[in-house]
Amino acid sequence: MILAIVQARMSSRRLPGKILKEIKGKPLIFYVLNQVKKSKLVDNIVLASTNKEKDALLLETVKREGFETFAGSEDDVLDRYYRAAKKFRGDTIVRVTGDCPLIDPEIIDKVIQGFISSDCDYASNIHPPSFPDGLDVEVFSFNALKKAWEEAKLKSEREHVTPYIWKNKDKFKIVNFVNEKNLNKLRWTVDEEEDFILITKIIEKLEGSEINMNNVLDIFKRYPELNDINKKYKRNVGYARSLKGDLNEST
Repeated sequence: MILAIVQARMSSRRLPGKILKEIKGKPLIFYVLNQVKKSKLVDNIVLASTNKEKDALLLETVKREGFETFAGSEDDVLDRYYRAAKKFRGDTIVRVTGDCPLIDPEIIDKVIQGFISSDCDYASNIHPPSFPDGLDVEVFSFNALKKAWEEAKLKSEREHVTPYIWKNKDKFKIVNFVNEKNLNKLRWTVDEEEDFILITKIIEKLEGSEINMNNVLDIFKRYPELNDINKKYKRNVGYARSLKGDLNEST
């Protein structure tokens, strides 16, 4: 079974509560889950949050919308993924983060199909990235996840789920998918207030059209000033912070 696990929690360092902030009357997380739901290859979707009291409202809100939920470790997200995958019997795991409301189901399916046809352990579109930040998709086998869960030790490997896999090319067969045009400088994820402002404007300007990469790129062509809203922020700040934590633990 192909299981999509979407990770999310209320205690974002940079934009607390962002997951339930509303755009056109719907919480941000609903956009993410419903985009993943449009995938033709995903069999089931689980929102994986934490077992902390502050995330109870998030879990209940998502459950009422009809999605499966799982509560696990706040900081050991690798453990959260492993236990969610085991509970919901996923053979192939699709990882999407809850701050990506513009995630494109066609790109999800492209990476899944590539994973299957390549007979690999791990496939993604982020090593190196060539799609906009916010369209990140990772697909891996349950066996690869289990091996990472058993062997990963560093803080960065536990907080970010997959580094142990993609850093160990001698242990795992890894495939990456590249976009025709390198768009990795575009930022469509939600970590900062400016990101949320940008995503709100994009969804409003789509006016009910399908949320997909090409339609969003068309919005930017028509409204190039949107590029200025969040351009000062860099990609993968959270992972960089975890790497510093690795250094602190080793000293």
